[in-house]
Amino acid sequence: MVPPHRRNTPMTVSPRTLSPLLDLGVSAPVLAAPMAGGPTTPALVTAAARAAGLGFLAGGYRTADALAEQIAQVRSDGVAFGVNLFAPNPVPVDRDAFHRYAGTIQPDAEAHGVDVRAAGIVEDDDHWPDKIDLLLSDPVPVVSFTFGIPEAAVIAALHGAGTLVVQTVTSPAEARQAQETGADLLAVQASAAGGHSGTLTPQHIPEPVPLADLLGQVRRAVTLPLVAAGGVATPADVTGALRAGATAVMVGTVLLRADEAGTSNPHRTALADPARTRTVVTRAFTGRPARALRNDFTDRYTALAPAGYPALHHLTSPMRKAAAAAKDPERINLWAGTGYRHATAEPTAQILQRLASGL
Repeated sequence: MVPPHRRNTPMTVSPRTLSPLLDLGVSAPVLAAPMAGGPTTPALVTAAARAAGLGFLAGGYRTADALAEQIAQVRSDGVAFGVNLFAPNPVPVDRDAFHRYAGTIQPDAEAHGVDVRAAGIVEDDDHWPDKIDLLLSDPVPVVSFTFGIPEAAVIAALHGAGTLVVQTVTSPAEARQAQETGADLLAVQASAAGGHSGTLTPQHIPEPVPLADLLGQVRRAVTLPLVAAGGVATPADVTGALRAGATAVMVGTVLLRADEAGTSNPHRTALADPARTRTVVTRAFTGRPARALRNDFTDRYTALAPAGYPALHHLTSPMRKAAAAAKDPERINLWAGTGYRHATAEPTAQILQRLASGL
């Protein structure tokens, strides 16, 4: 698809640097990361495109029908965009550990009228086949994958549909695997990133390698273009990532308070709360490593939570929804990267343009 004329275009970088994103009309190397669970909205994705970047709809935790509705909404705006999916890479939970953990967190769930003690273990695939069918029958410009690497046949089918494929990686070994499987670009995610780590081995907490160092390691391992992610929150972070070998950067945490974001009110408030001075990597909410603002729930349960995704996600989801509705920030997942202090309440375009201002 041919994107419309770009408005409010920030300073651009050389065409050679941005290839193959140029074919999508991207002229600024600051992309909007997909943030599942509500923060990424069609309006945010459209705003990123109109700022000369690219946004990704977050397909995680959505049915294929719900994702199709969001795709149609962005497509009607006449902009290029991407879609992100969670590729299946389950971490089966130990049954006894699961029920023990459910009993342990029951007092917090009970505070909002939720009983988790009788919860069953749900080990689903997040509607994976239906979403792949959707993206093959109604192709989009870009598809990115997180958590796992799809089979080569899936990537080949997407290529056949005219779709560019981006794979999230967190190490040189993962990067080599993604290149061998057929990915076109790699989203290189450092441990400073907010929300879930894209690691292919979620049983282990990723090493805290600085983004520039990780880019150098991956650059030596593969020949694919790299998109840097994790802790990118200032113009200096952007220029530093590009100097370290990235084609572009992808930002999420700095957009959590954007006007177009669907972030819950307690999450927005917590991001701006000067009393919140630290992020932690925790399995407490979902059974998979994820970086969040520290709160009472992470303090109590990070050391107790078993590995087990998506089982723990489904276990805590009713409590988190009830807590968000009650504006209780102590029992929700306040996903945030290390640059959360730079999240501002203003239009997405202004945030992205400021980040690109040092180019």
